[in-house]
Amino acid sequence: MIPFPNIDPVIFGIGPLQVRWYGLMYILGFAACYFLVQKQIRHHNCRDLAPHFENLNLLLILSVVVGGRLGYVLFYNLEYYLHHPLEILATWEGGMSFHGACLLVIMSGWFFTRRYEINFWRAIDLYIVTIPIGLGLGRLGNFINGELYGRATDLPWGMVFPGGGPIPRHPSQLYEMVLEGPVLFLILWSLKERPWQAASSWGHGRLLALFLLGYGSFRFLIEFAREPDQQIGLFLETISMGQILSGLMIAAGALIWFTRTRDQPTQLIKP
Repeated sequence: MIPFPNIDPVIFGIGPLQVRWYGLMYILGFAACYFLVQKQIRHHNCRDLAPHFENLNLLLILSVVVGGRLGYVLFYNLEYYLHHPLEILATWEGGMSFHGACLLVIMSGWFFTRRYEINFWRAIDLYIVTIPIGLGLGRLGNFINGELYGRATDLPWGMVFPGGGPIPRHPSQLYEMVLEGPVLFLILWSLKERPWQAASSWGHGRLLALFLLGYGSFRFLIEFAREPDQQIGLFLETISMGQILSGLMIAAGALIWFTRTRDQPTQLIKP
């Protein structure tokens, strides 16, 4: 058994104001996305997207927060929040869903790019290859908070989490941090030039498909080691809500993969 490090979730506090590691992870993830997308826009001379980048970036950040919170409310604890609607705004108490954030980001991006006549598939590929950085950092924040821990285990790297009782559990946050973070990032970043290469048969949007397939598959597998949400448990005593949502992601990724073909040259760079 490995002892849980018991890192203080609060970095420092000034009066009622607290700066937490989890919040810092969000900021670092947003910053990494901002600079890497901006770099790609310059590299590919995306003249249709460049003038709107700042506004789109702000919209997507808001979509992550709002979508993550609403996703948690709808998918994981709807009955409670129907009786306590004002607590929906209490994001500082925890409760965010990546599946909800992902859905609202895609929807917001689609409406924004349609409004300003930007190629949606090309724009989302620029963003999607950077998302695993924020995911990995977010899971590290979950680990520091001692939340979203795994099921009981007798493996030598099991940990006793402060809120998980006296038994050793899978450090499932670290499994997710590695697979959803650096592993998924390296896969997508190494392939990010494929849709831009004239000799490639890849169409823009296939990086989004790979992200949905990769994240959905990793999350589905790790859910077998992750403690189910107490208020929901397992469906048919086997499948968690996270696995149901991840299965839908995998299906969506497969559909996008097989329907996206090579964009015509006139679609790649607008004058």
